[in-house]
Amino acid sequence: MFKQLLFLATALSFSAIAQDRRPTTPPAASGTPAATAPAAPAAAAPKAGPKSYKEVITDKSKTTKGLFIVHKLDEKYFFELPDSLLGREMMAITRLSQSSTTPGSVGLPAYGGELLNRQVVRFEKGPDNKIFMRSVAFINVSDDANAPIYKAVRNSNLDPIAMAFDVKAVRKDTSVVIEVTDFFKSDNTVISMSPIVRQAYKLTMLQNDRTYIQSIKSFPINTEIKVVKTYGVTPPMPSFGPSTSPIPSVNLPAASIAGAVTMELNTSFIALPAVPMKQRLFDLRVGYFANGYTVYGENSQRTEDKTFVVRWRLEPKNKADEERQRRGELIEPKKPIVFYIDPATPKQWRKFLKMGVDDWNVAFEKAGWKNAIRGEILADNDTTISMEDARYSAIRYFASDIENAYGPNVHDPRTGEILESHIGWYHNVMKLLKKWYMTQAAAADPRARKNKFDDELMGQLIRFVSSHEVGHTLGLRHNYGASTATPVEKLRDKEFITKNGHTSSIMDYARFNYVAQPEDGVTDFFPRIGDYDIWAIEWAYKPIYDTKTAEEDKLILNKWYKEKALPNRRLWFLTETNPYDPRSQNEDIGDNAMLASGYGIKNLQRIVPNLVEWTKQEGEDYDMLEEGYNEVVTQFRRYMGHVTKNVGGIYETPKSADQDGPVYEPTPKKMQKDAVAFLNQQLFNTPKWILDENILRRIRPDMGVDFISKIQETTLSSLFASDRLQRMIEMTEKTADAYSMDELFADVKGGVWGELKTRKAADAHRRNLQKIYVERMIATLNAPAAVGFPSTTPMKMFGAVVAPSVDIRKNDVQSMVRAHLTSLQGEIQAALPTITDKMTKYHLQDCVFRIKKALDPK
Repeated sequence: MFKQLLFLATALSFSAIAQDRRPTTPPAASGTPAATAPAAPAAAAPKAGPKSYKEVITDKSKTTKGLFIVHKLDEKYFFELPDSLLGREMMAITRLSQSSTTPGSVGLPAYGGELLNRQVVRFEKGPDNKIFMRSVAFINVSDDANAPIYKAVRNSNLDPIAMAFDVKAVRKDTSVVIEVTDFFKSDNTVISMSPIVRQAYKLTMLQNDRTYIQSIKSFPINTEIKVVKTYGVTPPMPSFGPSTSPIPSVNLPAASIAGAVTMELNTSFIALPAVPMKQRLFDLRVGYFANGYTVYGENSQRTEDKTFVVRWRLEPKNKADEERQRRGELIEPKKPIVFYIDPATPKQWRKFLKMGVDDWNVAFEKAGWKNAIRGEILADNDTTISMEDARYSAIRYFASDIENAYGPNVHDPRTGEILESHIGWYHNVMKLLKKWYMTQAAAADPRARKNKFDDELMGQLIRFVSSHEVGHTLGLRHNYGASTATPVEKLRDKEFITKNGHTSSIMDYARFNYVAQPEDGVTDFFPRIGDYDIWAIEWAYKPIYDTKTAEEDKLILNKWYKEKALPNRRLWFLTETNPYDPRSQNEDIGDNAMLASGYGIKNLQRIVPNLVEWTKQEGEDYDMLEEGYNEVVTQFRRYMGHVTKNVGGIYETPKSADQDGPVYEPTPKKMQKDAVAFLNQQLFNTPKWILDENILRRIRPDMGVDFISKIQETTLSSLFASDRLQRMIEMTEKTADAYSMDELFADVKGGVWGELKTRKAADAHRRNLQKIYVERMIATLNAPAAVGFPSTTPMKMFGAVVAPSVDIRKNDVQSMVRAHLTSLQGEIQAALPTITDKMTKYHLQDCVFRIKKALDPK
């Protein structure tokens, strides 16, 4: 439902630790001439290398044992690294613990608990009694460490040294001691923030005199370092309008007050599993986040991109449980997935956040696991669990006006094993839910017809969002194609909806059932854990026994897919982002956008006349009315976008090479013609129902002419987009029954220029629309060379498609546009003598002038 956020370090900064200076020669004795003074004996050079363990770690040291043995002596901190830890890979995860920032852009970390950085590191012995900390990247690997090609891969992928530490002491040749005080007080990127975040914060130099280590605590598999850091900061400049900078920004109130900003950062060093989890290889037919690298195999004849999904490790507690699971019995995992609810969460919402976590057990049971996941509500005074401790996953509650929530995860880059997750929950997500639910469900659900929802309704909305975000933390991507598995008329069937819900996946952006009409009796408008979600969890989390490699597992998974998912449309994943496929859209429901949007508009027409009453609050102004009305306009705009995507659409159905049939197919011609007919009827024929005078005279000085024009302009620009027209040209060449560009122009012109046939006066809305049409066609006729992604083929990543740029000067688009403008010019000139309305006549004369100038600029 909401964006996932991932902040990676993009550069490393290096810092040096000052070396101890040699003692200077003592001065000559008093009263002795320098020339005759006897030479002082040379001072003994200090012993090189590490000192004895007891000289460094004295009885005054306070010691904590864990991943690192941590010693504190006065204000200095030392790590004792056992030899078994040297060379072992671990994750450094840095989060904001406390801050005073206010984000100016969604996506920037600004609240306590949000991720700043994550990095895989390893400690190793270097020359001259040094311990190096290397930053490890997994890009190119060789699976066979004994093969000759392994050496070639290592030679081409040297991990950078992020920090060098002097060995202060050695303990019985089993461990080494390094001092880490200056390192954690530094701004080394591994334990700080990425350069792009620093730039967004406008931070300058780290202020050493106001930077200190708050605490270092060590646990069995992790060590937690909490540091207070103060930075100089560039004060914000006065803002006189929206920023055009591509770099997101944050507001730092402290910058104006003190010229500095203080943050508390928590870095978790957590050991990556000593025994890596077996990978489950990525399949574009099942929607999972993925990681990968390029593999150089000794016996291969080409490089292979190995891509695997991210998922939690679930294992039986013992052999007996494994045998029970093999027989089909449900068993509890050795280590369940637990999300702790932030004690900062308002009490009335905690149980609903927990429900959203617990709801996923129905899916894990299908995969053979009982009680695999649960939410835990922490007591307000519970100090045994820290929200920054990387051993614990949590739903963090942020006091923020951002209307959002997100569900990230931190995983082992070697295998995709999810290690922990901190779901970010912004307080103002409730505002967003209230707007959506009122706009999409109030026509049929009386509970949504008020300014403030009852706690039970809001709680169930929170539960839905919680489930969605937990789905992301389990590895699931959005499945925008899930809702199109439900026929539109079934969305009005109370019995069907009660049993199946309105979409087969809670990971869709299918929000609420806006199709159901008041007379249908539907009472369930929420998404839920659906058929696709249950299948996807089974695919990723059901153990596969008696195999040794992920490649063997992939053959079994392919068999599962063909047996279970292939015959059942409700189990399909149709990619998360696709610019071509009208079946893969967010915010839509049903298998036919024209039918679904038509029903949605009927419900909006029921809501608009009631908005004044439903948003009324004694003693308050019309802010809530304006908010509700704007959301209605936004919802109407969404419907237009859903319909438009059918025109020139290309269905993309992910398939493996052993499946029959094409991957790409044009959207049926009838669907495309229906889409244009819908736009002509619902948008280009002015939607005056939305221009409710009773509302507009309370919230704005104009009567909405301009915002209607903007929706029309956006839709026309999308319809006549160069990549869409190019696809229509190609489909016409390949398929005799394709919907052609010529038909598109003719059908749109028929809807926009109907007055040329009826000879009726055109009102201001229609005149604006017709000018927009002319200007859009002229812009296409005069389009410059294409800019953007230069490839002639779409770019793909994990199934997501990015459309290539199209140079319409080199295809038939401009030829067709010129022909249609010439024809339109003739039709307007033929109609002009019969037009009696003065303003319409002036308007048409102006349009003729513009077209003539475009066709013959000389």
